Amino acid sequence: MNNDTLSITILGSGTSTGVPQIGCQCQVCRSTHPWDHRLRQSAIVEFKGKRILIDCGPDFRQQILSTGNAHLDALLITHIHYDHIGGLEELRGYDRLPIFARGDVVQALRQRLSYCFAEHPYPGVPHFNLVKINDHDSFDCAGITVEPIPVLHYRLPILGFKMGPLAYITDCKTIGSEQIEKLKGVPLLVINALRIEEHLSHLSLGQALEIIGQVKPCRAVLIHMSHDIGLHTQVSKTLPHGVELAHDGMKIMVDGDTITID
Repeated sequence: MNNDTLSITILGSGTSTGVPQIGCQCQVCRSTHPWDHRLRQSAIVEFKGKRILIDCGPDFRQQILSTGNAHLDALLITHIHYDHIGGLEELRGYDRLPIFARGDVVQALRQRLSYCFAEHPYPGVPHFNLVKINDHDSFDCAGITVEPIPVLHYRLPILGFKMGPLAYITDCKTIGSEQIEKLKGVPLLVINALRIEEHLSHLSLGQALEIIGQVKPCRAVLIHMSHDIGLHTQVSKTLPHGVELAHDGMKIMVDGDTITID
């Protein structure tokens, strides 16, 4: 892969419960198709020789081991919900890995993981290099320029991220017109679509497709799906050209005008 090629691997394509959901006997949760089995949402972006993790949920250990390459240069956190930060304890092998997040997330992490920031921490705790970012200023992440895309997760302000030819947005319910303008024409848009029916704090499939229609990316991939999205093979047949459901392990490569999906 050359330096200008970007790839993103979807480590987990599911919502906070994962799929199958514990105790559920719906057709999706009983499906034996591997693409209907969804770990919690996370992704690795490889660009300009760097590997950047987006979110670190409770399935992180399983996810990173499955890649066969544990190296990471930085972590971007979208927001503080457990399914996006529950795997931070697993970062003890990454000494002072830079972790970029909004100021409110940094503060919450210091409270939730206070033992990691004690004056005299006990041996073996992970050590974090927390870096505050804001909603409106691009920042340097391991030598890569990243532009934050502020959106609302119901009433909670959270961040999507744009780097090179990729825009990545998860847990969005509302996105403003200014952010839509920033996204227009991006080659690859990765965006959440929780289920078919409307939800209080997440985009439904129809709402995600409306945003995709405004942004007009070359390709769009849907993430953060619950069992209520339906069976992968059936829903995929209903999607417009250039829009696909993600599955765990999906790898997307953007090389100039060429986008390939494995």
